[in-house]
Amino acid sequence: MAVAVLHHERVAGAAPVAWLLFTHGIYGSGGNWRSIARKVVDRRPDWGAVLVDLRGHGRSPAGDPPHTVDACAADLAAAVDGLAAAGAPVRAACGHSFGGKCVLALRDRAATTPLAVPLAQTWVLDATPSARPATFDADDNTVRQVLEVMERLPPRFAHRDDFVAAIVAAGHPPTLGHWLAMNLVAAPAAEGGGLRLRLDLVQVRTLLGDYFRRDLWAAVEDPAMPGDLHVVLGGASRTVPDDDRARLTGAAAVAARTIVDVIPGAGHWLHIDAPAAVVDLIAGALPPAR
Repeated sequence: MAVAVLHHERVAGAAPVAWLLFTHGIYGSGGNWRSIARKVVDRRPDWGAVLVDLRGHGRSPAGDPPHTVDACAADLAAAVDGLAAAGAPVRAACGHSFGGKCVLALRDRAATTPLAVPLAQTWVLDATPSARPATFDADDNTVRQVLEVMERLPPRFAHRDDFVAAIVAAGHPPTLGHWLAMNLVAAPAAEGGGLRLRLDLVQVRTLLGDYFRRDLWAAVEDPAMPGDLHVVLGGASRTVPDDDRARLTGAAAVAARTIVDVIPGAGHWLHIDAPAAVVDLIAGALPPAR
């Protein structure tokens, strides 16, 4: 399977010894975590941060099919090994939502295909390890609803505000519209100019389908998994349901070095709802870089 060569940017102080990889949820990019990364690095100058765009997102290429969580994990593994070869050893990986399942799959993959530098920690932010295929079609699945809105939109917009207005007209808040508009890029003159989405919505739908089908509990409960697993949940989020929360704190997960933290009052968008709490948890738990 050919991997996608992922775009990344580094955030660091004078001389980091180890690096923490951040990646993002569906429709996002690594830059969504720039503010959090800067604050973590300020608190832990022995660490640097690498902000990674997953395949088909941000400035990363689409990559070759199949477009799956495991393919995203293989992309991440290649990026991590490439960074190690360039003198930037990644010792921890952190992902939110869709990206959380991708870094969990990276942990699972590393148990049988070791990375050049082992991960000391994997951070999964408000993502469930469960396979819940029916969730995609649930009436309250806003991720699918947003995808369907974007699939109905015209291929180009004259102005950014026109795109935001279309998202709002479909019943979504302006903040979401402005965030999604970060995916707009200039369309070539041959296509009529204006702005278009850089997301391939067919690929995104395929990635989401696999996200909801993929079961990764082995990466949580198997003691042979490399490093510690930190799971951070929003107290007000329902992305990880109660039965999964109980399993995450169960005996098997504890034996596999799983640490679960809940941020009271925070919803799914932890870096927006509770950025200081996220920084406190990560900066406080990163091991000494070496």
